[in-house]
Amino acid sequence: LASSPDTVRAPDVSFVSRGRIPTGGIPKAYWPGAPDLAVEVLSPTDVRSEIDEKIDEYLHSGVRLVWFVNPFERRVTVHRPGKEPLVLEEHDSVDGRDVLPGFSYPLARLFAFDR
Repeated sequence: LASSPDTVRAPDVSFVSRGRIPTGGIPKAYWPGAPDLAVEVLSPTDVRSEIDEKIDEYLHSGVRLVWFVNPFERRVTVHRPGKEPLVLEEHDSVDGRDVLPGFSYPLARLFAFDR
């Protein structure tokens, strides 16, 4: 998303729609612009304020959908430009909205790793 001589900002997982891939193919390094979907997964060493800053940067740079995955609380917070965040619990499903039409995944399955 953003880079300087010492910093590159990239989400843990991202999705770019096929129509946005250049004719030369997928770049070998970091994607040069904003993805359509960015996913951030909270790790034990993350600082929440830094995650919030990343999410704001993603949305302001053109990312259409951000999923913030908190495996410790078993929640996914969905962020979209100009919308209030939507907090999904383990019994909900996350969907791709207009970015990934038809995609839906049950969070109970996502968070089943330690049961």
